[in-house]
Amino acid sequence: MSTTAHLAQCFRQYRADIPGLADLEAALQALAGADAAEALTARIDLYERCYPLVEEAMWSSKVDFQPLLRTYQALFREQEACIRERGEDDRHRFILGIPVADRPPHLRACLESIYQICVAFGYGGQTDGVWTRIQIVVAEDSRDENNIRRHQTLVEEYCGRGLRVIYLGLAEQYALLQAIPAEKRAHLGHLLTTQTEDNFHRKGQAANRNLCYLKFLQLTEDKDRTLYYLVDSDQHFCVNRRTESGEEAVYALNYFHAIDRIFRHSDTLMLTGKLVGDPPVSPSVMTVNFLADVTAFFNRLADLPGDQTCQFHAWQGPPAGDAAYHDLAGLFGFAPQAEAFPYPCPLPGAHDHVACLQGFARRLNAFFFGEHITRKTWFAYGEGFAQRSPARTVYPGNYTVNYAGLKYIIPFGHLRLRMSGPTAGRLIAAEIGSQFASCNLPNLHRRTTEAGLEDDFRPGVELDREQQRVDLTDEFERQFFGDLMLFTTEALVKVADVRQPFSEDAIRAVIDQKEAELGALYRQKQAAIIRAKRQLHALVFDSAGWWLRVPELADALQQVQAFMDNIERNFGASTPAWEQIQSVAHRARRKEEIVAALRAYRAERAVWDSLF
Repeated sequence: MSTTAHLAQCFRQYRADIPGLADLEAALQALAGADAAEALTARIDLYERCYPLVEEAMWSSKVDFQPLLRTYQALFREQEACIRERGEDDRHRFILGIPVADRPPHLRACLESIYQICVAFGYGGQTDGVWTRIQIVVAEDSRDENNIRRHQTLVEEYCGRGLRVIYLGLAEQYALLQAIPAEKRAHLGHLLTTQTEDNFHRKGQAANRNLCYLKFLQLTEDKDRTLYYLVDSDQHFCVNRRTESGEEAVYALNYFHAIDRIFRHSDTLMLTGKLVGDPPVSPSVMTVNFLADVTAFFNRLADLPGDQTCQFHAWQGPPAGDAAYHDLAGLFGFAPQAEAFPYPCPLPGAHDHVACLQGFARRLNAFFFGEHITRKTWFAYGEGFAQRSPARTVYPGNYTVNYAGLKYIIPFGHLRLRMSGPTAGRLIAAEIGSQFASCNLPNLHRRTTEAGLEDDFRPGVELDREQQRVDLTDEFERQFFGDLMLFTTEALVKVADVRQPFSEDAIRAVIDQKEAELGALYRQKQAAIIRAKRQLHALVFDSAGWWLRVPELADALQQVQAFMDNIERNFGASTPAWEQIQSVAHRARRKEEIVAALRAYRAERAVWDSLF
């Protein structure tokens, strides 16, 4: 028989600190003489009433976090035992999809986080050591045979640890695609792929994710009680919190429990979480503010002795707010943030500013892989996990749909543009309104792993490690035209019915206007980058800073110079990406691709919808 030992202990230990627990304790005691079946159901409900009280206290800093977190996790495991004893369980099963391309370290970290969340909260319980309500599809998109083998080994490893992980290889993906009737497949090339069997890798995140849906259909046993959770390999099922010693990752959100309840108690078709940690955007739209932060670091460092105990550890000011990392945040309706954010040194133990600068310099080039060391996003509990709000952006690395929601995919993968999630979100929101919702269940986003940059693949980023050269030409170009696609779509759905084919005239009227607006903004941004880079170089190398007189900082200064060279190489006055964006012929070709994609959207969706 299940017990309520942890629930009772929670009441005894925290009733004085957490308002409302005393009332729940009295309700538990009142069940002592009740009918066994009724008492069991009532106890299960008491856990549900307890969770939000504990969560609010845990994130309020009024109660010691770690002991209460352990209690919180134990409550869920204890409730699971009660549910198993009752026997009746109408909760959803989850099928997770993880598209991955040449990223073994990221895949390991993602799978490990899923394992940890299962251990911590035990959603659905285990049968013979296996978590039966969670199934994971690892959808391969790698080119490197060694990485493919490493991914397969990881699948086997985590199967052995109790996760139900399925490896969806390239050959099986191709077979799933070919199983679609030819007359339908002919219209789905832009949503899935037209790549041939001998070149069926690196199809892009959108195409690989959509192919994953075909496997979902094959695995679904109960359409009414299955949810499909799409995750990127660089997402972790945990969140970050600020502590005196720096950033701490914690397994404090029972994602499956919260998402299940949202879908069971609302008409939601698609639910998107957000991200905390590293920004979800390209370095090409973070460079101005990152240069401001790097400059602020050196300005402060100039006033501090090199041999002084490091002064960059105390948190200064509030955390970065929404989109603080984005140079064009105003386009998305966000208020301006502080001009510069301080650098939080992560080095442990006693050290001086020489060591701090060495650590800072080592991390600079990770910026070109999307890591922003001064403007992370931090988790905030806010109004809790159950609160929904209308969504307008799909976060491709963190969203869930039910069976009916499988129709609402991320389109236009053939264009390989960035901003595909926000673009899809505008289309979906215009079609289903509040049934597309956002919730406060973010994943921790980590652009880099401990394995380093050389063991990572990021589309559009080329790394020459020996020369410390990073080439963002492809990603920068895809960012500009991804922005053009996004803001064209955003304006278009305000004047046209998304349920009907978009007219060419309507598209062209909008896209020409957005092209002019974005072109002006990007030119302003480029000028700001050139000014900021020039000022930073003068501050670091031409101002007689004490760091120039410290021999052991030679490597660090070389890394700073390499960072500035990469800024110039990618965002300077005559970069290849900027020349493409400025090219009339190239812009015309890209615009025609966007116009054609938007015109075809409704017809392609009709064929896709027919698969369900």
